[in-house]
Amino acid sequence: MAKKRTQYPKWYVWLRNARDWSIAALALGSIRLIKFLPADPAIHATARLARIFGMWFPRTEDARDNLRQAFPEKSPDEIEEILRDMWENLGRTGAEYAFLDKIFDVDLDHPERGRFEISGIPNFEELRDHDGPAICFTAHTGNWEVLPIAAAAFDLNITALFRPPNNPYLARKLLKARKTAMGHLVPSRAGAAWALSGVMDEGGKVGLLADQHYNRGPMVTFFGREAPANPLLGKLARNFDCPVYPARTIRLPNGRYRIELQDRLELPRDARGRVDADALTQQITAIMEGWIREHPGQWLWLHRRWRGQTQRLPRWQRKKLHAGRSQS
Repeated sequence: MAKKRTQYPKWYVWLRNARDWSIAALALGSIRLIKFLPADPAIHATARLARIFGMWFPRTEDARDNLRQAFPEKSPDEIEEILRDMWENLGRTGAEYAFLDKIFDVDLDHPERGRFEISGIPNFEELRDHDGPAICFTAHTGNWEVLPIAAAAFDLNITALFRPPNNPYLARKLLKARKTAMGHLVPSRAGAAWALSGVMDEGGKVGLLADQHYNRGPMVTFFGREAPANPLLGKLARNFDCPVYPARTIRLPNGRYRIELQDRLELPRDARGRVDADALTQQITAIMEGWIREHPGQWLWLHRRWRGQTQRLPRWQRKKLHAGRSQS
C-alpha cells in the first residue's frame, strides 16, 4: 500500500518556499562576497559569526535534543559549548567552499608544511591499486566535502553519493559547484542505488555519507539507542563483496586539517559466507559513533537520528501538538 503523503496548508508551503529562497539567496550571496576577501580572515570571520548566530536557528533545538540523548552525562553548559562548536564548524565548512582551490595544499613529502596532513597513505595507495569495485564511507564530521579532492590527489577516481540540501534553490547551485570541484557525483534520490551499482559493475569506486536517518532501514544501536540507518552501503558491499574503507576529516588547531583513510574493514559474514549487510551497517555505525565521541563539536547534530512519529511532522504541527498536550 502506497504511503500517504503529508498534505500541508497552502500558506505553509508558500512560507516555506519563501524562506528557502531567502536562505539560498543569502547563503550564495555571502559565498560570492567572501571570494573577494583573503581566505583565512574570511573563513575565521564566517566561523565566528556562525558560532554566534547559528544558536538562533530553530533547528538548533533539534541538535540540542540530540545531544541530550547522546550524552545524558553532560551538563547543560557542555551541551551549549558543543552546539557553538558545531555551528563554528559549519560556518568554516560553508566558507571553505569559496576557497577550495586555494586552501587545499597537500605536501606529501613535507606534510608539516601544508594546511592538510594525510593519515593512512598506504591505505590510499592500496585502494588506488585495487583492481575492482570498492567503497569508502564517511560522516558529516570536520569538512567532509574535501575527501573527494583528497582522493584525487592520489589519482583515485571516486564517485560520491551527494545528499542535496533540503532547500531546493540551494541544492541546484551547490550540485553545479560540486560537480566542478569534486568530480563525479550522484544525488541521493530515486535511482541513486542503481547509478552506484552501475559504477561498481564497471570496477569503479564509490563514496557514501553513512550517518543519515532512513525510515525503512535496518535498526542499529547509535549512542545506546535504536535508530534506523541507511542500508545502501551494506547492500552494495554484499552484492559486490568488495573492500570497505572508513574515511574522515578532522579539524586541527591553527586552521589545519587531518584527512584519514583508515584500514580496510574485516566484513561480517552470515552462515552462507555472504557479507552480512545489517551487521556491517551496525559495524560502520559504531565506527562513526567513535569519531563523533572523539570530536562531538565537529559533527552535524542537526539531523534527527532518533526520530519518533511526532518528529516526522513539520515543526509548526509539533508545536501545536505539544501545546495541546500541555493544556490537557
